[in-house]
Amino acid sequence: MSRPRIVIVGAGFAGYRTARTLSRLAKGRAEIVLLNPTDYFLYLPLLPQVAAGVLEPRRVTVSLSGTLPHVKLVLGESDRIDLDARQVHYTGPEGESGTLDYDRLVLAAGSVNKLLPIPGVAEHAHGFRGLPEALYLRDHVTRQVELAAATDDPGRCASRCTFVVVGAGYTGTEVAAHGQLFTDAQVARHPLRTGMRPRWMLLDIADRVLPELDERLSRTADTVLRERGVDVRMGTSVKEATHDGVLLTDGEFVDTRTLVWCVGVRPDPLVESLGLPMERGRLLVDPHLRVPGRPEVFACGDAAAVPDLEKPGSYTPMTAQHAWRQGKVCAHNVAASFGDGERRAYRHKDMGFVVDLGGVKAAANPLGVNLSGIAAGAVTRGYHLAAMPGNRVRVAADWLLDAVLPRQAVQLGLVRSWSVPLDTASPELARVPGKPGRPGSEPAKEQSGGEPARNQPGGEPARNQPGGEPARNQPAVTPPPDQPPPGLDVAPGPVKRTDRPTEGDS
Repeated sequence: MSRPRIVIVGAGFAGYRTARTLSRLAKGRAEIVLLNPTDYFLYLPLLPQVAAGVLEPRRVTVSLSGTLPHVKLVLGESDRIDLDARQVHYTGPEGESGTLDYDRLVLAAGSVNKLLPIPGVAEHAHGFRGLPEALYLRDHVTRQVELAAATDDPGRCASRCTFVVVGAGYTGTEVAAHGQLFTDAQVARHPLRTGMRPRWMLLDIADRVLPELDERLSRTADTVLRERGVDVRMGTSVKEATHDGVLLTDGEFVDTRTLVWCVGVRPDPLVESLGLPMERGRLLVDPHLRVPGRPEVFACGDAAAVPDLEKPGSYTPMTAQHAWRQGKVCAHNVAASFGDGERRAYRHKDMGFVVDLGGVKAAANPLGVNLSGIAAGAVTRGYHLAAMPGNRVRVAADWLLDAVLPRQAVQLGLVRSWSVPLDTASPELARVPGKPGRPGSEPAKEQSGGEPARNQPGGEPARNQPGGEPARNQPAVTPPPDQPPPGLDVAPGPVKRTDRPTEGDS
């Protein structure tokens, strides 16, 4: 008798945990296939440190084949799922098509950048959901400081050294906190005009930083940001974005070349294409993470609307803590569907939060104990080392080197502005000329302050990254005509994108 095949779509926190746990439970009695566009698991909570030059990019990636030896890895993006035929259709990294038959299917596609209908944002802003976006931001910020230091025009210097971050949730707060330290360190070696220093702005329509957390942690983060020089503007957002800057909702126009979009996430559009019952873009499942009417299909992580048994009538939020825990429960329930063990309902208990503010500063409340300063910083970094499924020694070594040596602020020029558009449903992959991209679905109709909670002890400190799918019938991406072709040693910079689909194509 052939072994049953279990196909897992997406290797974010939920998908990775499902694969790892199933591998241990199955003990070779089932074939486990993991479909993902990259060959690594991304430890998302440390991504701001990559953008700020603290960690090298490979430190936050964990090899799937190296840590999941009994799982078959298939590189590709899910294009379509035929539930009746029990088949997953996908496109490989070189454009080849493939099909995976399954006996059980686990959908852990995760989430993508959340879009809002604000003029100019899709053209001039960049998200922060994948490694390519972090690498682009590091290069871009480095370039702006170097160009600012070389110009004699005070207006141009100020514009290049103003960095606007929208969204004061976990990601936006950490990007602004690390970014201010990064640019201050650069300016120490590339002095600007007399009396000028880099300016980071953090905007949100919420009334406080980190609105999802306890007010004491929020105050701690707010104090650290303001002391560091970050311009924190609550109750304020972007009304319009242009090539020369952003118009704020309070009427002020800010000259800037940098707009980082961290307003939150939305479920991967793949689940919406299934035609199954949804809850605000998330696939409805029962407490055992099974899709009603489809006993062979399970879903977990950001793509699934899981009933919150601790709060009847509501669903668990799109957080990493839930994604990581749901992955484990999902694996046990998939095994139980083959008669191995008993199925479990998903229940949770919050263990607290950690927010890395750069240097030795952090805000944390593990097990409800509020911490700040050096103590919180030690707890936060200790938690990250414990939570990472690999690279612990390398990460610790980079932290040590960063504490005693100056950071290497250089432009690698590997990721261009047009290759990491905001309106993409595959932020884990940089677009390349001649290869179809996958623009995201239509912008959300309502603006949201901040983003869902991310760094939470007791689970993973990051939201699940998307498994993704390529566009169907989308044109191949080509660089804007005024941009140099790939391969030239030219640093990336802000450009006006021309690859955005026309109205109705998304």
